[in-house]
Amino acid sequence: MKWQKKGVIFETAGQHPWMVSHACVPTALLLEDKERIRIYFAPRNKKGQSIPTFIDVDAEDPSRVLKLHDKPILELGERGTFDDGGIMPCSVVRNKSDIFLYYVGWNPSGSVPYRNAIGLAVSSDGGTTFERMYPGAIVDRNKQEPFFTASPCVMKEDDTWHMWYASSTGFVEVNGSPEPLYVIKYASSDDGIDWHRKNHTCIEPNDKYESNARATVIKEDGMYKMWFAYRGSFDFRDGTGSYSIGYTESEDAVHWQRKDEQAGISYSEKGWDSTMQTYPNVLEMEKKRYLFYNGNGFGKTGIGYAVQEI
Repeated sequence: MKWQKKGVIFETAGQHPWMVSHACVPTALLLEDKERIRIYFAPRNKKGQSIPTFIDVDAEDPSRVLKLHDKPILELGERGTFDDGGIMPCSVVRNKSDIFLYYVGWNPSGSVPYRNAIGLAVSSDGGTTFERMYPGAIVDRNKQEPFFTASPCVMKEDDTWHMWYASSTGFVEVNGSPEPLYVIKYASSDDGIDWHRKNHTCIEPNDKYESNARATVIKEDGMYKMWFAYRGSFDFRDGTGSYSIGYTESEDAVHWQRKDEQAGISYSEKGWDSTMQTYPNVLEMEKKRYLFYNGNGFGKTGIGYAVQEI
């Protein structure tokens, strides 16, 4: 299951006034012509706020960028709403003639650095423009999950919708600052909008200071296969606790057996992904699959990809 790394596809470098740095959380969609892959991502503006847009790349050679979209697909939410401080696209699902985009909304917070929640936007034109389905979040903190929710991965399977999402379990103080802890949990839905949550943790951390998030899931030969990002709580900004990509399997989409040694990818000796690999997104093609991901600096060095023949 080893991935063959191909390098960087795209790096944000001030191409637009609202596109100053970073290219966070690549989220891929094979377009209907089967010749192009649309990769949604979140660059940051001069305030450090994430604003979503996309690139189109060649489906046979994703290193060949065909188009950089010249405007955001969603603007920041109305002041006071869950996504008024930033938006990161995380998962796209075709639903009849529409495309559902699940995303993370950011709010600055007072006692901790930020608060997240999960929103839903819909495209009726093949994934070029989107509108919020609701001004509020569809998955937010609740009586059992009191801190925040983030980074959803959604799969539609027959009449069941699955969601694997990050749920914060609290904060730990590191060098005088609160740093979030989070784990991947599971939810299900009949329509992709209203979600049933049983507070079930899919992946137990290796230790109490590990955080895991940003699942990407495929189903192969009856087995659910997930790649995800995990990090420590100390020195995780390109340091010894930085994000790495893990791997786990499940027979029922709910209960998972962790097998990080089978992730098939590791840091490069030097270059753009030598100190961090994070925010994985797997796209299945007819005879191969692609892994799109971020490297050093949480996406500051751009979007790269790897290939696996199937």
